Amino acid sequence: MLAGDASFRRYFRVVQGNNSFVLMDAPPGKEDTAPFLAVRSWLAAAGVRVPELVHEEPEQGFLLLEDFGDDTWALHLNSAKSAPPPLDALFADALEQLARLQASTPPDSLPLFDVARMQRECDLYLDWYLPKVAGYVPDEAERDHFHAAMLPHLEYIAALPRVPVHLDFHSRNLMLPQGELPLGMIDFQDAVVGPLTYDLASLLYDCYQDYPETLRRSWSHRYFEMLAHDVGDFDSWHRALRLTAMQRHIKAIGIFARLAHRDGKLQFLGEIPLTRKHLTDEMQALAIDASELPLLLIAPESV
Repeated sequence: MLAGDASFRRYFRVVQGNNSFVLMDAPPGKEDTAPFLAVRSWLAAAGVRVPELVHEEPEQGFLLLEDFGDDTWALHLNSAKSAPPPLDALFADALEQLARLQASTPPDSLPLFDVARMQRECDLYLDWYLPKVAGYVPDEAERDHFHAAMLPHLEYIAALPRVPVHLDFHSRNLMLPQGELPLGMIDFQDAVVGPLTYDLASLLYDCYQDYPETLRRSWSHRYFEMLAHDVGDFDSWHRALRLTAMQRHIKAIGIFARLAHRDGKLQFLGEIPLTRKHLTDEMQALAIDASELPLLLIAPESV
């Protein structure tokens, strides 16, 4: 068995002689392989490196896939053997593949990442993190204040140019097959059509990494110069990136709490402190006062 993701899917390594493959077990009734297969085909056609499909038994929820190995971007950074490729090479490759993804024509079936969806994601913070981790149950007036304060920010994000979005474009879903570039992309089945900033915000303001802001701005500027869309000047672009990251951090904290308290994956509680640090950093950078969104500053009871 291999490390799982934030779903009911399980993954196994299958060895046959000198070859190895990854078996995805997506239990019918809880998971559906169709979105994965559709998105995989689209990304492969767009020139993005995704696992080859070796065999499929969709009625039973089984897919046999190319094995990218165990070396994720995250593991590579923490490895004692972090020889080449260096961090700059990882970012350069990721941005090149992201540009291909955003320039491609996605399947018509991709859902829209709109204000209503962002609101539902923010509610995960209210429904799971606050009561289950922080020990605080907001009343209706507090929830209404939170929704009203968040709405202009979400509307701003939703009004950005729309492109295909991976939705989880970060250091645990970008692999180094055989320890080398180009990066391989996994966990892409939840792709959407959404804001131009989303995947880059996921990468630069990664919940699992704490890059210096100077590095983030440098790669943000590099991507800004590659954009085919008119997004104003760089400062406006980077502010939109950080606002997108803020929304994503709110969602992530709620998801980590739900994974721990609904699904028994308690290890995700350990991801909350760094994500909360990122969230407060974004609020400070965006000049969002504590009185505007006080619920976002409530600390956990025991994490």
